Amino acid sequence: MLRRLRENGPVVLVPLAWTFALAAHVGALALRTVLIAHLVMATVIVVFTALSWREMTTGVLRAWKLVLLAGLAVTLLGTAGLLVTPPLRPLLTATVVGWMLVPAAGLIYTGRHVDALASVYTVGAAFSGVGAVVYTAGVAIGATSGVGLGLLAAGLGLTGLGQTAGIVAAVTQY
Repeated sequence: MLRRLRENGPVVLVPLAWTFALAAHVGALALRTVLIAHLVMATVIVVFTALSWREMTTGVLRAWKLVLLAGLAVTLLGTAGLLVTPPLRPLLTATVVGWMLVPAAGLIYTGRHVDALASVYTVGAAFSGVGAVVYTAGVAIGATSGVGLGLLAAGLGLTGLGQTAGIVAAVTQY
């Protein structure tokens, strides 16, 4: 059962994480809730990576192990940003953008090294990268304006869509 959870869980966790991020950005979640989510996410990454370590030694799986390790660092950065009052917005922004770009790199690598559904990974990476640009524009404008909040939401949505497509392709093919 644990193996099936590791193989199929990301199909639920990836879109859930981006939906959660969107909820946090629109003010639907308390900062304490976001902090707890970061701690849970860090724990899930550590456990998943530890349980999968031996399987993720070469090729595409090794690339995703590196994505997970970088993602852990990015998550801990966001955790640090949430532990101070007021939260350090630059660290939180870096965390979100990091989670947009690091998996995008993994999707690009995967698209170049698999035959099945390679274009899904490549397009997923593009959505994630464009999502990072749109999100960053929203940060620059500011979430207090409707345009800024709209850009933040659009960036999160594009990234969530791209990364979800990539993980669905991975789970259905492997």
